[in-house]
Amino acid sequence: MKPLNLIALLLFLGGAVWALTRSDRAVRGIQAAYYQSISPFLKTGSRLETHARAFLMETRHSKELETELAAAREQLGRLQLIETRFRDLEEENQQLRQALDFKQNSRFDVLAARVIRRNPTTWWQTLEIDAGSKRGIGTQLAVLTNEGLVGKIDRVDNNGERSSVLLLIDEKCQVSARVEGSPEVGILNGRRGGFDGDPLLRLRFLSANAAVRPGQRVLTTGRGGIFQPDILLGTIHSVEKGALDSEALVRPSVNFANLGAVFVVLTTDS
Repeated sequence: MKPLNLIALLLFLGGAVWALTRSDRAVRGIQAAYYQSISPFLKTGSRLETHARAFLMETRHSKELETELAAAREQLGRLQLIETRFRDLEEENQQLRQALDFKQNSRFDVLAARVIRRNPTTWWQTLEIDAGSKRGIGTQLAVLTNEGLVGKIDRVDNNGERSSVLLLIDEKCQVSARVEGSPEVGILNGRRGGFDGDPLLRLRFLSANAAVRPGQRVLTTGRGGIFQPDILLGTIHSVEKGALDSEALVRPSVNFANLGAVFVVLTTDS
C-alpha cells in the first residue's frame, strides 16, 4: 500500500475510534457539525440535479416539438399543393364554362381546341392547338376566344392533328379594323420587339384629324376575306396625330398570356 493511502486510512480509523469513544452528546454534536458543513454541497447538488432533470425534460420536449413542427410543415405543404391544384381546376372550369357559353351563343360555326404548346422564344408570336385537318381545319381561318380575336391559322401539321396559330400581337398578322362610333378605318397589327408589360397593337392609316379617344372599341371590318366583321380586337389606348395621317395604340381585348381554350371559325351563319 502506498504511504499516502496508509496515512489516510490511519487517520480515518483514528477519527472513527475517536468519534465512537465520545459521549452521545459529543457524537450528536459531531454529526450536526458534519451535516452543517456538507449541507451547502447537498443543496447545491440537489439544485444541479433539479436543473439537469428540467434540462433533460426540456430537451425531450423540444425534440417532440421539432418532430411535430416537421409533421405540420409537411402537412401544410400538402395542403398548399391541394389548394393550388383546386384553384387551377376552378380556373380551368371557369374557362370551360365561358367557352361553352361562347360556342352556344356565337354567330359563327366554331370548333373548340386546346392550346397545347407555346415556345418561350415565340411566346408573343405563335402557339399550337390540338386540332388540325382531321377536324376540318385549314390555313387562314380566324381563331377566337370569348374575349375577341386571337389570330389566324398559319400552318397545319402533316399528321392533321395540330395547327399553328399566328397571334394578333405579331407584326405579320394584319387586320382591317374600324373604330366603333367613328368613321375611322385602318390596318391593325402587332409591334416588333419584346414586351415589358401587356402588349399593345398598332392601328395605322387613320385620318390626320382622327376623332378617336382612349377607351373606344376597335372591331374587324370583315374586309380581306379572312376575319369576319365585328369581331372585337381591343380598345384605343392612345392616339398620335401626324401631318398626313394618325396612328393609335390599341390594347388587345384578349389576354394573350393566359390562353387555354380557343375556337377556330369554320364558317359564318350569314
